[in-house]
Amino acid sequence: MGHWFYRNIVEPGKLPLLLALASFVLTFLVTRTVTRMIRAGKGPFGNVKAGGLHIHHVVPGVVLTVVGGFGSVASSQHTGAGTVVFAVVFGVGAGLVLDEFALILHLDDVYWTEDGRKSVEVVVLTASVLLLILGGFAPLGVNDLTADERDDRRAFLLTLAVNFMFVLITLFKGKLRMAVIGTLVPFVAIVGALRLARPTSLWARHFYRHRPRSRARSMLRTFRHDRRWSGPRRKFQDLIGGAPDRLPVTGAPGSGRDREPR
Repeated sequence: MGHWFYRNIVEPGKLPLLLALASFVLTFLVTRTVTRMIRAGKGPFGNVKAGGLHIHHVVPGVVLTVVGGFGSVASSQHTGAGTVVFAVVFGVGAGLVLDEFALILHLDDVYWTEDGRKSVEVVVLTASVLLLILGGFAPLGVNDLTADERDDRRAFLLTLAVNFMFVLITLFKGKLRMAVIGTLVPFVAIVGALRLARPTSLWARHFYRHRPRSRARSMLRTFRHDRRWSGPRRKFQDLIGGAPDRLPVTGAPGSGRDREPR
């Protein structure tokens, strides 16, 4: 285990990335736990305010991300103590920032709304991609390779070049998640490139413009896919980040909105 860890993590210079990922995930989980306790009115925690202004945790997150990022760039060694510390600082800052990604996107406090689910989705996607990078190998980052290992890495680089084309097609077809995962898992990008595009994608607007049958199949397949997976995805997001606030149903008895104005 120690030899594998040294050869695949330490020697290719992936130790800072591993520590950044660990601190990123841990910070997100701790932050979500604290915010859910504040929301429920439990524990000693509370919102941070200064002069009546609510200070969102994205603010210290940006500061830590800047410090950790520039510190890592300035560090001269991949495994030095300074690089390790800055990697942890960067991971903590990134966890705080991406936990409020939806706030940055919408420029509004949508943390506990349906739009706030985007933060959880971005965090899970980021952690998954980083985990895939750590689970792979660095083609140009390992020393003392045998001839067979060099051939394997040449084939790997060729696979990356071919796969990049499929990733672009998948992206143009409106399948962002598959495109991101496909950058590291070639078969995912191939499947995304061969299947029908989503009806709102650039690919569909250009190539399905005069193909009504393809456009109709695309809309039907997208509807079935979203209906099948939206429920499990929402439950998974609620488990990690907490369920969003439920808005009152318009037209419910006693809401004062059960009739449309005339």
